[in-house]
Amino acid sequence: MKSTRIPIALQQAVMRCMREKLQLANQKLNASYPEPEINYQQRGTSAGTAYLQYWQIRLNPVLLLENQQPFVDEVVPHELAHLLVYRHFGAAVPPHGKEWRWMMESVLGVPASRTHQFTVASVQSKTYPYICQCRDHQLTVRRHNKVMRKEAEYRCSYCKTLLRFKTG
Repeated sequence: MKSTRIPIALQQAVMRCMREKLQLANQKLNASYPEPEINYQQRGTSAGTAYLQYWQIRLNPVLLLENQQPFVDEVVPHELAHLLVYRHFGAAVPPHGKEWRWMMESVLGVPASRTHQFTVASVQSKTYPYICQCRDHQLTVRRHNKVMRKEAEYRCSYCKTLLRFKTG
């Protein structure tokens, strides 16, 4: 796997944002949570992932490079909020539930958005065309292979019919 080099100024922007938001959270929560580890090994179309038990934030280097400051402003607090919710409320809360929204908005002062709106063409893997009764769908390689091996079936979330592989 080819690694993407993150310029030092961008790494510093990530750390500055994380430290500012962590300091804010520690003040508002009357806590002293340590700095999480940050690495740049997230792959695919996810901008980032919080590894709760490891107190770690994994960021997508390609999306970070392509989106820079908007990425830092949105993704870093989003993932930090997951870690803070885990430490503050425990593991038995939904990932983007009321505790996470409260942490984002009331504690970190950032709008709570579950998903990013960054263009993902450069990190998008090949997809396969599927159809249902109401529309076309694109399944990832992993899901397509599960269908081909008869390990999974997928349904349309709108019409609830089984997705069928669209052959030439």
